[in-house]
Amino acid sequence: MTDAPPDPRSRTAEVVRETRETRIRVKLDVDGTGVCRIRTGIGFYDHMLDSFGRHGGFDLEIEASGDLHIDMHHTVEDVGIVLGQAFAQALPGFRGVRRFGHAYVPMDETLTRCAVDLCNRPYLIWRVQFTRDKLGDFDTELFREFHQAFAMNAGACVHLETLYGENNHHIAESGFKALARALRTAVEIDPKTAGQAASTKGVL
Repeated sequence: MTDAPPDPRSRTAEVVRETRETRIRVKLDVDGTGVCRIRTGIGFYDHMLDSFGRHGGFDLEIEASGDLHIDMHHTVEDVGIVLGQAFAQALPGFRGVRRFGHAYVPMDETLTRCAVDLCNRPYLIWRVQFTRDKLGDFDTELFREFHQAFAMNAGACVHLETLYGENNHHIAESGFKALARALRTAVEIDPKTAGQAASTKGVL
């Protein structure tokens, strides 16, 4: 019944997406403890996704195999797609949750802000600038591709902004952590909603 409060034990999802370019499997428990097993074949990306899961308090299993002999773009984007789909599946209609969340994450000289609305009107505002094209062999432009893919497929409106920062590693990592912390608040069960969507429309 749609008017029943959501059962925290059921806020899980497993999504598999296979194309000619990638095969992605994501298993998500929104109410986990931040236990992560990430294998994308891209070391720095694994680190970012692990930070996302741990700081969001989400249990995450991500397995990805892709055409890394070409470049990392397809793998990075497709993981964002499937992770977003997993959140949408685990939180159907965003019923019973707080819906909004925000976070400020400092990381040494860097400060990043993220605000999230789980509204089924996906949008990304991206105000993040890198001073290098690559971190190791990872193209920094791919960070935007991940966040765009995640927002569009989760049904989330995401505003992510680095207020200031110099170290590109810190800029990237604080962004993943800020998104995670904002989502952590947004997905909390709000008993005042009585299991309904937090909207005057009654549905999102």
